[in-house]
Amino acid sequence: MGNCCVKSEKLTAEIVPRDGAKVYPTVRLYGSPKSILAAYIRFALLHKSVSLDFVPSDEAPASGARRADTDGDVTLQVGSEVVTGSRETLLRFIDARFPSPVVGGGGGAEEEKEAVMVTVIRLQHKSMLWHVERVLRWAEDLVTRGGKKAVDPSVGTPRMEIRKFATSYSALLEVMMEHARMEETVLFPFFDIADRGLTRAAKEEHARDLPLMNGIKEIIKSVGVLDSGSPDSREALYNLSARLKLLQGQTKQHFKEEEVEILPLMEALELSKEQEENALDQCFDVMLETHGRLLKYFLEGLQPRDAMKYLDLISMCRNKEKMESMLMMILK
Repeated sequence: MGNCCVKSEKLTAEIVPRDGAKVYPTVRLYGSPKSILAAYIRFALLHKSVSLDFVPSDEAPASGARRADTDGDVTLQVGSEVVTGSRETLLRFIDARFPSPVVGGGGGAEEEKEAVMVTVIRLQHKSMLWHVERVLRWAEDLVTRGGKKAVDPSVGTPRMEIRKFATSYSALLEVMMEHARMEETVLFPFFDIADRGLTRAAKEEHARDLPLMNGIKEIIKSVGVLDSGSPDSREALYNLSARLKLLQGQTKQHFKEEEVEILPLMEALELSKEQEENALDQCFDVMLETHGRLLKYFLEGLQPRDAMKYLDLISMCRNKEKMESMLMMILK
């Protein structure tokens, strides 16, 4: 996944490689296809350079260890080693057997006391900033090549690459717009009730950035119809890179202001547990695409440990059917 992968020597930012990864034995995971724990452990193993073989729970490991059941128990088998236990036990085994990157373990005491919605916002900020950086580097690479093909043939022709770029940026735009809408409809009302006008600046920045983001989308469309390598195409690519650089700067500043000036006041709101749970459920509802077809894209922007933290948040969704749907989405 994005943040946890080895940096590529290839020019295009579209390719996320595992160059030079050490070859590990096959990991067999026994569990119910409907098991939340099995989905969680399968996602953890996706961050490791392993060959994963998922075995339905009606088949037991050859060693005769206790068979995983449909209530959520899972069993891991690596060679002759067989482990069954809690999520923490399985994650410790995975990290001990395959050390890098680390997927288990949590934050310090300060992080554990952090309000749920603060954790949600911080992790979403991290993912979006990673994706902004990614498309910016990609645009800069396009400018450097001046319309020439990428080194990696899987990217295709310049026009095919621009289509891939457009798809990637459209996903980022959708996540950023859903995030802003979620803040304005779910999070900010709590602050405005306590202190009217507290979030006015943040809302104004949301409105300020929207024309810039939509403008970038229009530039990408124009690049797609111009002759690759032509003066107009090169100028459009330069313009695209400059606009993305501006978006990156404004996004970083906006997120920093929220995290320094607004989020620390969350504790002062003294929300009840039910209010926090309601807010989290509403977050998933408002950010429907981010937690649906774009969930794998979103999680790609997080370090493995942070991605696992976000899955912890998803597992707190009180709508079990929706929660299972989100967890299964990342395994498609």
